[in-house]
Amino acid sequence: MTDAPSGRGVLSLRIDLPQGRIGPGKIALLEAIDREGSISAAGRAIGMSYKRAWDLVDETNRLLGTPVVAASPGGYRGGGATLTDAGRNLVADYRAIERAAQRAAEPRLAALLRRTGG
Repeated sequence: MTDAPSGRGVLSLRIDLPQGRIGPGKIALLEAIDREGSISAAGRAIGMSYKRAWDLVDETNRLLGTPVVAASPGGYRGGGATLTDAGRNLVADYRAIERAAQRAAEPRLAALLRRTGG
């Protein structure tokens, strides 16, 4: 949740696990891969280089200990990529935690906005 709607505070959530960090960038990339059907197209869609996208996918694979993306090599007809069940579950868990945190923080965010003139 990175874009604050008018007049409302929004949390940006990073989850530090013993094996690494999951945050909005990795989740946005996974969602873009799911939507675009390829790592390169996903990177372009969110303004990320292909190398950076691949590095984040690799980092997330290592963090979870299982692939989050199933990629097929390119070539004449082009390659593709889809989220694995582990990737879909990661996105779903992150978004559920994010929604719960946002709901829990709403009263304090509203008070903070009032105090800061937001």
